[in-house]
Amino acid sequence: MSTDSSKIIPASETEAAPFGASKSSLNRAVLGGLGLAVVISAVVIYVATSQAVLALVFAVGLAAIVGIILAVENMRVLPVAAEEASPDWSVTIAAIEALGDDAGEAVAITDRANRLVCANTAFSDAFGLKSAPPALPLEREAFEAMTRVAREAWRDGMANIEEFENREDQSAWRAIARRAGRGDDHLIWRFKRLSTSSEQALAELDLGGAFGQMLSRAGIETAITTASGVIRSVSSGFAERAAGDQSATLAGQDFVSFLRSDERERLFFAREGRGGTPQTLIDVPLIDPETQPQLESGVGPDETTTLMLVVDSGVGIGSGWDGSAQAGVAQLDALLAQLPLGLAMTDRDGRFLFGNQAFLRAIDREGRGLPAFPTDLVVREDKGALSDAVRRHGRGPATSGDMAVRLTSRPEEPVSLGLAGVRGLGEAAVLVSLADSAEENQLKRQVAQATKMQAVGQLAGGVAHDFNNVLTAIIGTCDLMLLRHTPGDSDYDDIQQIRANSNRAASLTRQLLAFSRQQTLRPEILQLPDVVSEVSPLIKRLLGEQITYYVQHDRNLGAVRADPQQLEQVIMNLAVNARDAIQEKTRGGGRISLFTRSLQAKEVIKLGSEVLPAADYTVLIVQDTGGGIPAHVLPKLFEPFFTTKEQGKGTGLGLSTAYGIVKQSGGFIFADNVTDQSGQPVGARFTVYFPVHRGEAPKRKEPKAPAPSSDWSVGGSILLVEDEDMVRAVAERALTRAGYEVTACEGGEEGLAAIGEGKAFDLVVSDVVMPGMDGPAMVRAIRERLPDMPILFMSGYAEEQLRKDIDIPDMHFIAKPFSVAAIGDKVGAVLQSAKENAE
Repeated sequence: MSTDSSKIIPASETEAAPFGASKSSLNRAVLGGLGLAVVISAVVIYVATSQAVLALVFAVGLAAIVGIILAVENMRVLPVAAEEASPDWSVTIAAIEALGDDAGEAVAITDRANRLVCANTAFSDAFGLKSAPPALPLEREAFEAMTRVAREAWRDGMANIEEFENREDQSAWRAIARRAGRGDDHLIWRFKRLSTSSEQALAELDLGGAFGQMLSRAGIETAITTASGVIRSVSSGFAERAAGDQSATLAGQDFVSFLRSDERERLFFAREGRGGTPQTLIDVPLIDPETQPQLESGVGPDETTTLMLVVDSGVGIGSGWDGSAQAGVAQLDALLAQLPLGLAMTDRDGRFLFGNQAFLRAIDREGRGLPAFPTDLVVREDKGALSDAVRRHGRGPATSGDMAVRLTSRPEEPVSLGLAGVRGLGEAAVLVSLADSAEENQLKRQVAQATKMQAVGQLAGGVAHDFNNVLTAIIGTCDLMLLRHTPGDSDYDDIQQIRANSNRAASLTRQLLAFSRQQTLRPEILQLPDVVSEVSPLIKRLLGEQITYYVQHDRNLGAVRADPQQLEQVIMNLAVNARDAIQEKTRGGGRISLFTRSLQAKEVIKLGSEVLPAADYTVLIVQDTGGGIPAHVLPKLFEPFFTTKEQGKGTGLGLSTAYGIVKQSGGFIFADNVTDQSGQPVGARFTVYFPVHRGEAPKRKEPKAPAPSSDWSVGGSILLVEDEDMVRAVAERALTRAGYEVTACEGGEEGLAAIGEGKAFDLVVSDVVMPGMDGPAMVRAIRERLPDMPILFMSGYAEEQLRKDIDIPDMHFIAKPFSVAAIGDKVGAVLQSAKENAE
């Protein structure tokens, strides 16, 4: 115990103030009484003798006597008062030093001015004596927390901080401050060092101390190395057998340089040679189980620490499972029980010998113990493969490997089971290690899902483009046929039916484009409640009388940027799905609620979502009472063509379309279940987040009606470039009937050649995606010769995406599929616009 005066700060002299103050008050009271007595005595003598001089002499003499008496009394009392007022800190020092020695606590006492009064050795070793709490050498966040603790302790009597880091040695501490003293004018600070992580604790094992000597006596030499095999520390027994000097550290040298093997692959210490005892090497990575999946997937520290156990062949299990063998197993069990990695050992026949606590936790059998065989841990399908693997590693040469198995406690999540044949511990055995790969498997599934969704999106966009070409030909042919038939003809109704079904197919392709985020959006700055009010009457008609429809809007909602027609489609899809869920679950009434909410960026941060960026959002929530969504359905909910409805009652494109529209608008959509107090799902909830639009909303422009082809009386010469024969034929006939002179080409090279022949054209109408030279490449070449040539692109892809990719100024666009009248009107409008610009 240390009582160094540097750790003891004398108490303030103000400790004696209360005692001194009381004595001064007493002296003043005595002096007042004696003075009054002297005056009265003098007056009595003067009245009795009528001699003023005699009375004055008497009074002065009496006052002198009283003064001498009081002086003597004060000389006797003051030292006692000072002695009583000065605190004795020696007992306090002894007490706080005992706390440091016995409990490992660092203790300091401060006064109201936050000055250090005294501290024990543990405090001075950890924080020094140059500063007193809360002003310790800490990082800013920890310093502010300590200051808050001091303030609360003075106010409430006690406060604590659960964890802070000491900047000097990067150690973690917990602190408690308690008010104390006769006048509650001191704070007692108690600091407790928090235990380090299991990985760090194992990596910092003192093999040169008692622990390493204990293992050496048992025939187990130890060393801690890096992942590359460089020694960090060794036990004294290892140093003596490897280098002949038990005080050698061997740090920085290669571990394998001290071992040799013979033709039978037996290991020996290089210094002892074959005359020494054969050794068995056990490699134990000191890895925390929580970081194991990250390290296996390549994420984590570059260097991991390894505990090397070099075991004499005569140590441990021995030959046969007698009492000595069981003692060896118990000894090895005691050693491996301290490791954070799940380890167990079986005999050569596959019977469990022992398993550490980490292994029991990994297999969910903590407190119940190990079963008889490893095969009792896995599902039936994996039993045979695991049994064969254990027997193979137990009876063959020393080998290691791992295999994926499914535990009976968690059959849906495979785990990685490591197997290694152990030699040199007597009879052959198998070391079993278990690493939980649930997180790694989840990441793999998420990546696979994202890749699949991207591939399906690209496929959907390509299919929609090809279908649009086919539908353009069908719809255009129907329009041309209808020009030759009038209502009442025998074929008129059939042609109309073909045209109607083609338009239905076109709506399906628009849904595919919406899912692949390639549809043409016309976003506007709008308020969600306005869109909800527009679509609410239609929703009420769809829901019927038995389902209640409830709407509630927040105040001060931010404006969003979206296509109102597509947003209405999202709301309708969600409402229809909710209606179907209620009808299927309840066969009767239910409730669909629609809410709009305002969500601030600070509230988004509190949600802790890894997907949703921190920003201000306007939120749309659609909630029903249909019993919720099954857990196995939730991950597949937004996949195209996935449906839980009966065959013929759903296409599986409703939610995928909503997903595509929301994502293309810059928003996010999530699905979950609403639960009751018992945790049972009672309904589904879809939450859509739209970023709040910042800035002034532009004034809505009234759309200018396209000039019909009949308004273009001049006619014109059109260069039509389209690789699809059917689409080219329909477009050529439609434009020819509208009065235009059409030159049709089936590729970009032919179109460019037609321009090169010198023929004058008023407009180029071209497809975008074509084999060989595509539309944009042809148009750029044309614009080099004719910079003012008007361009009209035809495509089944999204206009917005094409404009970003093509980046050609002053171009126009018509989406496939189009009708005969639509392409005629569009061409007329483009030529009219070009004429107005030229004028």
